[in-house]
Amino acid sequence: MAEIANLTTVLWFDGDAEQAARFYAQTFPESAVGDVFRAPADFPSGKKDDVLTVEFTVFGRAFSGLNGGDMFEPNESVSFMVVTEDQEETDRYWNAIVANGGAPSECGWCKDRWGFSWQITPRTLLESQQAGGEEARRAFEAMMTMQKIDVAAIDAARKGD
Repeated sequence: MAEIANLTTVLWFDGDAEQAARFYAQTFPESAVGDVFRAPADFPSGKKDDVLTVEFTVFGRAFSGLNGGDMFEPNESVSFMVVTEDQEETDRYWNAIVANGGAPSECGWCKDRWGFSWQITPRTLLESQQAGGEEARRAFEAMMTMQKIDVAAIDAARKGD
């Protein structure tokens, strides 16, 4: 049995927490699926052996997927920001999420097939905001025209090209 973490983020799913955990584990480094807990008996909304919860890690952080049903849906008030080092890494994560039943959004955001929002954010964009002034303004204005972030375009905007 795995050690129980002091703080675990619980994500609510409508019956497919194990599928989501396996996708996250295949997509992101330092990620794995842990214990899968199944119902020991039939219950009002399910059967014996249905998956109740799935323990997993993403980027080394503990999560639990709870198959709670369709009464709650994720929204943009909570999102996962993944900081990337280059266009290749940006493309890899963005494309994996969107191509697996997800959807693109604006300014580096996309949604996975389970409705969770992800911000795929190149480090250069964050650094431009830390630099402030005209560099930050130019990079921000460039970002506002994008869905998936174009690293070369952000770098050019930072330089004023």
